[in-house]
Amino acid sequence: MTSTLSALGLVVALAATFSAAYVGSRFPVDDWYAALSKPTWNPPNWLFGPVWGILYLLMAIAAWLVWRKSGFAGAAIPLGIFVLQLGLNAAWSWLFFGRHELGLALIEILVLWGAILGTIIGFWRLNPISGILLVPYLLWVTFAAVLNFTIWRLNG
Repeated sequence: MTSTLSALGLVVALAATFSAAYVGSRFPVDDWYAALSKPTWNPPNWLFGPVWGILYLLMAIAAWLVWRKSGFAGAAIPLGIFVLQLGLNAAWSWLFFGRHELGLALIEILVLWGAILGTIIGFWRLNPISGILLVPYLLWVTFAAVLNFTIWRLNG
């Protein structure tokens, strides 16, 4: 693989991953969210942007490493699951912040969690470093799911 093709692959991985970030950012924290009852361990709003920025970068690098090693044909299923989880990632923000559907967002984040786990397993088999790069994402989404559940329960 040429260095130009490899660099182009990285650009595509970054663009795809940060496109999900962009879609999710279209539904920002607003007065509705500020008015919700939240647990005392709810992180401050300023923390979410930097954490997500790092996680999206790690996701893009993980996908790029898998593509570089196996190509699209050799990694079609794991990369397909990766794209699915990107869509689910963006959809959660729409459900939670855009539609204010706490319960539906909770169900959706559990599906997202499964898709992330499937991506980790698929990536791990092709490139263990790629699987490891997604572990912080799974941990953060686990935390987010518990937070989503708690907010749903407090405001239901």
